[in-house]
Amino acid sequence: MQSGLTFRLLNIFAFAVIFAQDYLMKIRRICVYCGSSKGESSLFSETAQALGEAIANRGLGLVYGGGNVGLMGIVANAALAKGGEVIGVITEGLVKLEVAHKGLPDLRVVNSMHERKALMADLSGAFIALPGGFGTMDELFEILTWSQLGIHAKPVGLLNMAGYYDELLAFLASMERHGFVRAEHSSHLLSAKTVDDLLFKLTQAPEGKTVAKWR
Repeated sequence: MQSGLTFRLLNIFAFAVIFAQDYLMKIRRICVYCGSSKGESSLFSETAQALGEAIANRGLGLVYGGGNVGLMGIVANAALAKGGEVIGVITEGLVKLEVAHKGLPDLRVVNSMHERKALMADLSGAFIALPGGFGTMDELFEILTWSQLGIHAKPVGLLNMAGYYDELLAFLASMERHGFVRAEHSSHLLSAKTVDDLLFKLTQAPEGKTVAKWR
């Protein structure tokens, strides 16, 4: 009996792994939103490094904001070092400020932040937010809003290492409790504390369905 149960559990696990690999093949590229600073904890840099490597090791492309500074530069260089595809999307204004990653084989320069975010979204099949500041929040909440409105059905994930996003997740729960965000829309944002766990959750995410925002 026990050996039979173990065999069935192993089969289920193997199926889950195969399903996850197949879904990742469909995604092709992951967009990473993250800070142009490194933050105070070395864990942020280590996790950005691990994410860039994991994306490349899985045969996926990385889409990001095209910078060579902070966590942006770390995640891009990690993916490049593993032979991964990296596409940077940056504005002309930021290029003039000399923060563009000049070592990218594919750096796309656009006129505005609106164009930048739209192109990053168009190139990507899933989205991950590492720790960051105002820009990261802007990108994360815009892509969540687009999901809420049914503009896209791509999975969105939050890499919450060292509890960086604990207060944000608590605030989102407060929005739901007070009736400003529906539970169906809150569920569009996945979160995990490790790279592997978040990538796995992205593969398991059901196809998004549009649920009316207005009650």
